[in-house]
Amino acid sequence: MSKMNKRLVRERLANWESRNNSLTSLSSKQKDVCIQISSTVSERRIPTDLPKDESQTDLSQHKVDTSTEESNVVEEFQRNAPTEKAETAQAFLSWYSDLEKDMEKEEEASYRQYIEELQGYQDQCDGVLGEVTTALTYLAGLQKQYISVSTKTNALHEACEHLLAEQTRLMNTAENISNKLSYYNELDKISSKLSSPTLMVTNESFVPMLSRLDECILYLKNNPNYRESQTYLARLNQCLSRALNLIKSHVVNILQSATRQVQEKRSTTQLGDNAFTLFYGKFRANAPRVKALMEQLEIRLDKSPEYSQALVDCQQCYFSQREQLLGPSINSTINDLATKHVRDHCALMRSGCAFMVHVCEDEYQLYYNFFTRHSPLLDEMLERLCNNLYDVFRPLIIHVNHLETLAELCSIMKVEMLEEHAQANAQELSSFGSICRQMLMDMQERLVYRTYIYIRSDILQYSAAQGDLAYPEKLEMMQSIAESIKAGETKGHTRSPSTSSLKSHSRTASNASSTSQEVAELTEASKGSTDITEVRSVASTMPMSPADLHGMWFPTVRRTLVTLSKLYRCIDKTTFQGLSQEALQSCIQSLKVAKEGITKRKTLMDGQLFLIKHLLILREQIAPFQTDFSIRETSLDFSKLKDFNKMKDAAKGLFQNSSKLFTFNSNNSLLQFILEGTPHVMEHFVDSKKDVDLELKITCEEFIHHMSDTFNEPLKTFLSRAEVIISMKAEEGIKSVTLRQQPFATPEKLHDVVSETYKNIKSRLPTIHKSMQLYLANKDTETILFKPIKVNIQQAFQRLSEILTENYTEEDRQIVANPSPEQINLLISTSMR
Repeated sequence: MSKMNKRLVRERLANWESRNNSLTSLSSKQKDVCIQISSTVSERRIPTDLPKDESQTDLSQHKVDTSTEESNVVEEFQRNAPTEKAETAQAFLSWYSDLEKDMEKEEEASYRQYIEELQGYQDQCDGVLGEVTTALTYLAGLQKQYISVSTKTNALHEACEHLLAEQTRLMNTAENISNKLSYYNELDKISSKLSSPTLMVTNESFVPMLSRLDECILYLKNNPNYRESQTYLARLNQCLSRALNLIKSHVVNILQSATRQVQEKRSTTQLGDNAFTLFYGKFRANAPRVKALMEQLEIRLDKSPEYSQALVDCQQCYFSQREQLLGPSINSTINDLATKHVRDHCALMRSGCAFMVHVCEDEYQLYYNFFTRHSPLLDEMLERLCNNLYDVFRPLIIHVNHLETLAELCSIMKVEMLEEHAQANAQELSSFGSICRQMLMDMQERLVYRTYIYIRSDILQYSAAQGDLAYPEKLEMMQSIAESIKAGETKGHTRSPSTSSLKSHSRTASNASSTSQEVAELTEASKGSTDITEVRSVASTMPMSPADLHGMWFPTVRRTLVTLSKLYRCIDKTTFQGLSQEALQSCIQSLKVAKEGITKRKTLMDGQLFLIKHLLILREQIAPFQTDFSIRETSLDFSKLKDFNKMKDAAKGLFQNSSKLFTFNSNNSLLQFILEGTPHVMEHFVDSKKDVDLELKITCEEFIHHMSDTFNEPLKTFLSRAEVIISMKAEEGIKSVTLRQQPFATPEKLHDVVSETYKNIKSRLPTIHKSMQLYLANKDTETILFKPIKVNIQQAFQRLSEILTENYTEEDRQIVANPSPEQINLLISTSMR
């Protein structure tokens, strides 16, 4: 192939991928095949024996690394190969050119067909585009028309909405005006109803009318700026007053009618068994008619003060009718009870208070049949009714002199009436409780007054009779009786013993005695501190002796304890403390006086044992009282005044210079008297229980010293005189003077002193021990009380032994024959058996 042809082929091939007018786009592989074909054609001749029919060609035997397109090109080339040999290059090129054209036509047939189809589609699209353009033109016109119609429609809609809103506003305004005017228009309706002669408060329309009237009044009160609101408000209030007057008139008529009917039927002024139906039945029958109206008033109390006033008026009418009905009958009944129980104040108190309790409870229940809310007027009425009881009882109370009666009255009022009734039913019996407390205060005041008189006249100023001071005869007599009863029981007698003997035998000597403990503490306190520790009550542990029997107590002790036991639950704690202080001090003083009488009549030992025993009894019996026996007293202390005459001068100047009482200078007479003439105010506590302990301690110490002196009297006299000589010798240093040379201290005299003391102990000890047993009747108590006496005896002989050792020879000591401590101990133990 010539260069020209190659160039032409390349140009044609290049047209396949021309950017401007490309026939088709070949892949790189296709391009290589085309080049390869061109190269093959240029180098080889076309075989002549190639089959012309495509079906006869077996391309499977000539598979090469070409694509399907290459095979098709070869086949096309073979199919169009010339039958005759081309003689010249020009002929070949022509043939080749024709061949290319044919090939191009064959190859482009599908594309041309596709192009034709596309051309048809394009024509269709152009037709559709035209129709769409026409439709868009019509749609644009329709849109303009729609916008115009929509604008007009919205304007019409807005106008309609505006008209509807205006209509709604006008309707609301009209309704609001109508609602506001309805409160004004109700005045005529309510006024006409209230003016009707047929209107009754029991009609069904009365309560709704009252509710509507409240609404109108409340509305006009809340809107005072409305036109003529004050005028209409005043007229509505007038209507309300008329309606409430109708209610009050109706209620008053019912209550007065019920009262008249009861008074007509009442045949007696006493509230007997059948009187309950008479005084309460008629009222309870009318209660529902009144309560329905009262409930309407009570639920409207917060709406207007006129409702409160109307309710109060109805309640006052109710209370006045009840008081008018019950007052005379209650007063008559209480007077009859006072006449019936003229000599029995306790029975009168119980029956009268029980009667008033029933009246208060019945009135309280009847009140709630008419009303639902509590009223202080109810308590006031009940208190006035209860005052009838107080007016009758008080003159009787202030004339009662007997303490036991007053104490029992206080107990009845405090326990039975206040605690069991008034406090258990505080709401219904509040008025009764206040009257009871007032009567209780009067009783307590009378009781305290009579107690002070009783303490002064029957305890402090008690004049003991001969039988009261018959100690130890009374105790010996009771002891002999108890021994005879005991002896009779041991012999098989069936006689029943007395109560006192049973008590005396019911307690054994093995029980620990708190009395012994007390005596021990007292004796130990005498050596050092004077404080006495609180101990247990003796009543449950101490064996019963004749002195322990209630009948054997000294009268003032018995009266004091009985008085305190009566007062303990009747008066308040502070008052009880003051009275107990007064009673115990008076009792101690009376015991001291009795001790002096017994001492004059018998011996000092009997008086001391009597006082010790009764002080123990007194202390034991006040122990159960759970109260403090101390009180605070105020006194004037004149000891700190520098000059008593100066105080007199200041007081005299106060009266003489009365014109200078309120001068504002140094010459103020009142200020001068305060600074110079007034004593100091002192406060101190007085404890009666400690006074008992202190008196008991002092008495025990006196008894111990007295008994010690009684036993050691000769020896004590010698020791006191000997101590003087010994002290003088030690102070002055006189060696020539010796105790042995004194006339009273010779061995022979000293022997007589020892012998006399020894005999004194031996002879007196059994008698004293018997007296202690008789008064104290407790071995432990006797032992504890006798122990310091024994110690004093032993110490006296011990001191004598020391003096003999220091001042006497062995021969002298043998003459004196001073007993050893073991001998003294044996003597005391033997004598006490």
